[in-house]
Amino acid sequence: MKSRVRDAAKSRVRYVAKDLLRRALLREPYGIVRLAGWSLAEAVPSFLGGHAVARAVDDGFAAGHPGTGLAWLAVLAVAWLVAAVAARRILLEIAAIVEPFRDELLTRVVTAALTTDRAGPGTEVVARMNHQVELARDAFGAIITVIRSFAFTLVSVALGMATLAPEVLPLVLPPVFAGLGLFLASLPAMARRQRKFFLADERTTAAVAALAGGLRDITACGGEARVAEAVGGRVDRQARAAEGLARITAARTLSLAVGGWLPILLLLAGAPWLLERGVTGGIILGTITYLTQSLTPALSGLVQGLGVSGVRLAVTLERILGGGGTPVTVGDREPAGVRVELRGAGFSYGPAAEPVIDGLDLTVPEGEHLAVVGPSGIGKSTLAALIAGLLRPRHGDVVIGGVRAGDVVPAARALIPQEAYVFHGSLAENLTYLAPGLDSAAHSAADSAADSAADSGADSGAGGSADAVTEAVALFGLEDLARRCGGMHADLDPAALSAGERQLVALARTYLSPARLIVLDEATCHLDPAAEARAEAAFAARGGTLIVIAHRISSALRAHRVLVMDGTRVMSGTHDEMTAASPLYADLVGHWTGQSGTGRSAAGHSAAGAVPDDADVPRGPQPAAFRGDLDRLDA
Repeated sequence: MKSRVRDAAKSRVRYVAKDLLRRALLREPYGIVRLAGWSLAEAVPSFLGGHAVARAVDDGFAAGHPGTGLAWLAVLAVAWLVAAVAARRILLEIAAIVEPFRDELLTRVVTAALTTDRAGPGTEVVARMNHQVELARDAFGAIITVIRSFAFTLVSVALGMATLAPEVLPLVLPPVFAGLGLFLASLPAMARRQRKFFLADERTTAAVAALAGGLRDITACGGEARVAEAVGGRVDRQARAAEGLARITAARTLSLAVGGWLPILLLLAGAPWLLERGVTGGIILGTITYLTQSLTPALSGLVQGLGVSGVRLAVTLERILGGGGTPVTVGDREPAGVRVELRGAGFSYGPAAEPVIDGLDLTVPEGEHLAVVGPSGIGKSTLAALIAGLLRPRHGDVVIGGVRAGDVVPAARALIPQEAYVFHGSLAENLTYLAPGLDSAAHSAADSAADSAADSGADSGAGGSADAVTEAVALFGLEDLARRCGGMHADLDPAALSAGERQLVALARTYLSPARLIVLDEATCHLDPAAEARAEAAFAARGGTLIVIAHRISSALRAHRVLVMDGTRVMSGTHDEMTAASPLYADLVGHWTGQSGTGRSAAGHSAAGAVPDDADVPRGPQPAAFRGDLDRLDA
């Protein structure tokens, strides 16, 4: 039963791979026509080479007419110039086929990584993205190049020999096809060895990545020898796989000898027989030119190209298209509000790893502004990812509006990480990316949005018209950026923006989105305190639920409630309650304010507004079971 399932999976992968290659080749039919035309021009020397040499010898140099001989060689030189121009165009046409193929393949890898039920990105995904996709792209381009070159060269040489001296064809073509058949017969074995090598490479990558992430633990436990033996064993297996692959590639040398050099030996051995039938020395020399200058190099390129690139492409596509875990469907359920509940939620980065979060019970009522405080590496970003549905708890539940976090429609929530993403496009396109309905409105609005100031207050329906874009630009202080870029609809270069400007763009984009649950995971770390306060105030006044992973303790002073993660437990309460109950929080507040940390600043209190009267906010410090993995830095 398992073998049938594996066979069915392999058949599906082969079908998908063939379909992917077919669509890449036929994406632009006129491109194939252009490629064939330039290949025909490149093959002109392959057709003329033997004729030009034969005529230069027989009608020129051997007949005492060196001018005629030089003229024929000049014709051949012109043909090579034409071929050089064609070769340049061929590279461009092949790139037009290969680059979209590479982009589609990379998209498949990234999509599979994001829609696979796993605790975190696997090391094999990194190997596929950084190494195997590029291998597939290069291999596909090489295959197109060598097959095209061999096909046009073989036809050109065969036509050239047939028109020059048909008597030589029985001496040349049979060994060529024999060598080609021998090579094609060895390809399955090469594919198996290449597949074995790729698997060994992925396992070595996984072992080394795990080793690098646990060096301190390995040293502390005295496990250096054991780990070195385990990792070294995988390295040795990869080395043996590489040696096996090298041995099977010896078949390429044999096929090249049969198909490339045996015809030359047969031609030389049969020279007396050819001379008896009226074949001149110039024709024999021209035939040797066909073989040594055109056909043998083309066959060598085919053998080397398919032997390496063909097998590599087949195995790489199998690994890329057949890899991955259980697919995860994108959530499609609308939550009944944005009340967040964690019910005994726990998470660890691996089955045997110590839990980062363990048995956490937490309720964030709709409309509340919660700040999460704690040392670096304590699990704050893990908590944010659980709430956002990017990670699934290993036990317990995370529920948003009565719906499990993983099943919630993506538009209902938004997570802004520390490293903000800004894409190439206009500022307006960046701001309205999560609110497609605003895009046309933004384009119809005057670019005076970049020059006008707006009130700092925000409306909870910040997505109904072009005025919303203008308001967001003013709220997050993007007027200067818009002016510097040349307007809302001018091209925006992400590399030219500072880290703080990228964060402001991401904040404004999320502000304009329809999401009612906003999670800011140190999303203002590159802003100054005043800009950070304005951004948090805008989201707090916008409506919905706001969860802030605090970069500065001042974020906690602005929140309705504070969640403190200190490495041994989790406690939540108001600022005053946590100042009294949590020594860590009191120390952080005292360090920030230069006071004892027992009072909320007036500025911080007024920024967030009051807690809704009907909000279900627990009173007093609320403990929850928690265990922190102090060795992990949250990403």
